[in-house]
Amino acid sequence: MRRRRLVPALATATSTALLALAPAAWAAPQVPADKPQVLSRWTQTGAASYHAWAEAREHRAAWAAYAFDWSTDQCTSSPDNPFGFPFADACARHDFGYRNHRAAGLFPAAKERLDLAFHADLKRVCARYSGSRRVSCEGTALTYYQAVRLLGIS
Repeated sequence: MRRRRLVPALATATSTALLALAPAAWAAPQVPADKPQVLSRWTQTGAASYHAWAEAREHRAAWAAYAFDWSTDQCTSSPDNPFGFPFADACARHDFGYRNHRAAGLFPAAKERLDLAFHADLKRVCARYSGSRRVSCEGTALTYYQAVRLLGIS
């Protein structure tokens, strides 16, 4: 009989010890309070904003505490490199802006800026070209911008 009493007592003691440790193990990680500011800084129209985002994207692990959504489908159903113009990274940053602003409940107010930043990123791609190639790139960039401006998720 004594043996039966020890087993439940041991199980209770083990359960109590595990539950004492559980809150630390199960606690949700704290997202840094400056997440909205970082998100905003990475989704502006300027080249510095684009480069800061690209650097962070390259070193995502350093930003893990922020729980950003880095997923992308690049240019959705449009070509990522139309006519050889490398638009995929601009599309990825646009996805980043849309997804993370939506998750934060900030999307409607940020949509116009995100679309303008996308257009600025595309125009920076086009600035690498000259002559008729640049004109073609800029026309394609304008088409992509107008598509997201009119059809982007609202």
